Amino acid sequence: VQLVESGGGLVQPGGSLRLSCAASGFTFSSYNMRWYRQAPGKERELVARITTTGGTTDYADSVKGRFIISRDNAKNTVYLQMNSLKPEDTAVYLCRAGLSPDYWGQGTQVTVSA
Repeated sequence: VQLVESGGGLVQPGGSLRLSCAASGFTFSSYNMRWYRQAPGKERELVARITTTGGTTDYADSVKGRFIISRDNAKNTVYLQMNSLKPEDTAVYLCRAGLSPDYWGQGTQVTVSA
């Protein structure tokens, strides 16, 4: 089982990034997927959730209207489109498959700074 995040980097405030999480080793289409983030000294925060078919999505209030979660079950990949980025979005972003059992990726660093 493997989840590999990519697409992080350094971006200026107001910019955009698209994160990807590629899954392998399990039946991706059977799992709800989530994006979390963890900033230094802070607790891990649930950012967005998407159900198996993509029919339902949920967002943390802090990112609602700016971030979009989506998935492509044919490619075993979940995405997080991040727009209007703010310095407080700086964190390591991780994807998670399922709840119990669950699988986690290693994360990708997003830094929003001028």
